Amino acid sequence: MAKVILGKKLGMTQIFTADGKMVPVTVVEAGHGVVLQNKTVENDGYNAVQLGFGTVKDKKVTSPMKGHFDKAGVKPVKFIREVRLAAPSEYVVGQEIAVDVFAEGDIIDVTGVAKGKGFAGVIKRWNFRRGPMAHGSKSHREPGSMGPRMSGGGGKVFKGKKLPGRMGGQKVTLQRLTIVRVDAERNLILIKGGIPGPKGNFMMIKSTVKPKK
Repeated sequence: MAKVILGKKLGMTQIFTADGKMVPVTVVEAGHGVVLQNKTVENDGYNAVQLGFGTVKDKKVTSPMKGHFDKAGVKPVKFIREVRLAAPSEYVVGQEIAVDVFAEGDIIDVTGVAKGKGFAGVIKRWNFRRGPMAHGSKSHREPGSMGPRMSGGGGKVFKGKKLPGRMGGQKVTLQRLTIVRVDAERNLILIKGGIPGPKGNFMMIKSTVKPKK
């Protein structure tokens, strides 16, 4: 069965191993996740499981979503994600997923939304070098040439050109991270290193798709 769980980032700290080594870890609150729906090739065209996590007030739930939660027999949740599966799901609708699906030493992939950094220039966004800082230069931090001239005297900026724009705020997946500790009593998972997003950010943790390097 594919291991997957939803959680919320609480922040970072450090712990010490038995041999005295300090390990930086990210603390994720997980557990109390529920299975909302199973999708199959016959009904939906693909195999997947839909999971939910977190709490939300009833007045903030739309009528269609309320019906969806009632059908699954669960309370409304705030964070919903779907995970594709190679085979039909072994999860049962309404089943609660606890943190003990993972264990210390498991290799995982973590998917979350990175911190948004707003509008940024090419130096910050793409690590461009700046232009000359002499008084005669008019291109200190500008992107420079837009691209080659085309035949016929016209020009074109190719799609994907590195230019100023919105930085961050996109979905990011970090692969092959290690679980350092699982605290089943407090529903916490400690992951070695940093993971995407600010404190309070929701994320998905699942078994890595690259078990071997």
